[in-house]
Amino acid sequence: MHKTRLSLSFPQSFARRRISSSVNARPGFVEILGAQYPTDSITNITPAIIAKLPMRLHARPAHPLNTLRHLIESHYSDFAHLSSLSPLVSPFKNFDELSFPQDHPGRAVTDSYYVNRDLMLRTHTSVHEVDVFRSGKDRWLLTADVYRRDEIDGSHYPIFHQVEGARIFPADVSGMKEVAEDNARLRHLLAKANIVIEDVPHITATNPSQPTHDPMYSELVAENLKLSLNSLMLTLFGGPGIGGATPDAPLRVRWIEAYFPFTSPSFEVEVFFRGKWLEILGSGVVRQATLDTANVSNKLGWAFGLGLERIAMILYSIPDIRLFWSTDERFLSQFTDKAITTFQPYSKYPSCFKDVSFWTRQDIPLHENDFCDVVRDVAGDLVEDVKQIDSFCHPKTNRTSLCYRINYRSMDRSLSNEEANEIQLQVISRLEEQFGVEIR
Repeated sequence: MHKTRLSLSFPQSFARRRISSSVNARPGFVEILGAQYPTDSITNITPAIIAKLPMRLHARPAHPLNTLRHLIESHYSDFAHLSSLSPLVSPFKNFDELSFPQDHPGRAVTDSYYVNRDLMLRTHTSVHEVDVFRSGKDRWLLTADVYRRDEIDGSHYPIFHQVEGARIFPADVSGMKEVAEDNARLRHLLAKANIVIEDVPHITATNPSQPTHDPMYSELVAENLKLSLNSLMLTLFGGPGIGGATPDAPLRVRWIEAYFPFTSPSFEVEVFFRGKWLEILGSGVVRQATLDTANVSNKLGWAFGLGLERIAMILYSIPDIRLFWSTDERFLSQFTDKAITTFQPYSKYPSCFKDVSFWTRQDIPLHENDFCDVVRDVAGDLVEDVKQIDSFCHPKTNRTSLCYRINYRSMDRSLSNEEANEIQLQVISRLEEQFGVEIR
């Protein structure tokens, strides 16, 4: 599920990319997964991102993301399981087919990675909903890597992994009878389980059923979604040995009204785990426009999307999202396909802070995600976090000065000050070449 974030609008981003290309001309094509694609004025995919595309962490044996994926798939054992679809999609499929508004910030090149105007890296697993529904599958799970330009810190990474789940039913009396029977079965199971659920109404004026849906049918399907996901929360967080529910402390789950472009009504799920309320997933009743586009007639259903890294960091006590990409045996050897285990830190290497101050070009706005992409492309996973620590507009010249603090820290070894200085010089050089900044 793709959540709204503040960003530049698409037209502004287009303009900025056209100007930027005059500072640092890009090659005429990029090679991705063995194929060549033409570039244009909005191309912003970087070599660092392209190098990660073949890695598919969710399919690596004994990797925490793969183990968690299999746990979710085992819970939905009667669903079709998909995990090999290409990350290259059109903006139309990523946004328009799912009823994203034209001014949605996710469309901007500051938020998403574009190969060119007609091709991008998927930003969410919902991009495949139409094709999977069109194939005739009425219940399925899809696991995939997704890509979003983002800040740099211990919980954000430009690549992460999602599981999308969906189920549809005939929108008639017989189909709703099936839903009602499944609801009764799930209610019975949950009534015997060690769980406390804080619910919200299935349909409200602020979280309505869709105009083309029978409200009674929509209510039944929304309830089925909630019951199914309450059961999944028990599987993930309520089991013994992972700090979940105990006889004296039941698992607590709460539902919150939400908004997503491709579902209505829509909900988020939070779980109280190890003393904190944690946002786990987004979900809702599938937009009829999505099913109509898929040529699935007279059906009604639900979908949800969850981030594997977010849940794995909680369950495995993994403190830094970069660790999922580590090839260090001290990390990899801690995990198996069979169980969720607590990560044991093997060392905390010293950090190395470096600041960079510069005047920006007035004709080339520099978004924070642009800066982070430059740092990632030069430093890779040697950068732990990036923070803007100063912003100043000169009252006479109207020029803007920015200062960023970059924290370099390796997860696997000590990083020397000399090595950090060399990386910092490369970052500065890239900023000057790509955005025409003036270092202060």
